[in-house]
Amino acid sequence: MSRILAIDFGKKRTGIAITDELQIIASGLTTVDTAKLLAFLKDYISKEKVELFLVGLPKQMNNTDSESEILITPFLEKLTQQIPNIPVKRIDERFTSKMAFQTMIDSGMKKKQRRNKAMVDEISATIILQSYLYSM
Repeated sequence: MSRILAIDFGKKRTGIAITDELQIIASGLTTVDTAKLLAFLKDYISKEKVELFLVGLPKQMNNTDSESEILITPFLEKLTQQIPNIPVKRIDERFTSKMAFQTMIDSGMKKKQRRNKAMVDEISATIILQSYLYSM
């Protein structure tokens, strides 16, 4: 089987999570400078087999698109043009940053470690991916 890769897209940084080959476990992979995201993805899929990109869909509480969707749309166009053989699926990412922060607290991370926004982005991507796996 192939892996599923989740993307928590951000203006500056993007969190990345990946499944194992059996698509059972979601694990945080890294956080990438958003400007280098496409290059990272191309490099990653040259080494690992990925069958699906999951990209967070930021929604407001009233179910309208969040402001950050304006940034995600051009990225998705480039992604599907440059890597057309891997489908993209969107998944609601409401509350993932809050859940990621709570996960950091629950795991006993010190306050200074919890300020690491890159870690929050990576954990958020993992939560997006894990929620997708639960829904399968």
